[in-house]
Amino acid sequence: MQLINHVCFSPDGSKIASASFDKCCKLWDGFTGAFLCSLRAHVGPVYQLAWSADSRMLVSSSRDATLKLWEAATGSMKLDLPGHEDEVFAVDWAPSGGRVASGGKDTQTRIWRQ
Repeated sequence: MQLINHVCFSPDGSKIASASFDKCCKLWDGFTGAFLCSLRAHVGPVYQLAWSADSRMLVSSSRDATLKLWEAATGSMKLDLPGHEDEVFAVDWAPSGGRVASGGKDTQTRIWRQ
């Protein structure tokens, strides 16, 4: 287990997501705090997370220069989003739900559309 550097509640409050230097995200029950599952696909530390407005999807950013899109209900990865040339430090989901923005060490800001 390594340091946790970001946590965020889903918009509906039912889940908490955590990002860690152990290369995975974890989901927790937002009411009881009980551990639900680990989301594993990154090959580098995970820096930041953002929830979709409907709380059904989660996006993660990592040192591995990718974003991963996760289905919260199943814990499965829906999309791998390569495109940055270096670490991705920041990510956010548009309130409308159709776009994700990311920024990284490569000095790029990217917009990803579903």
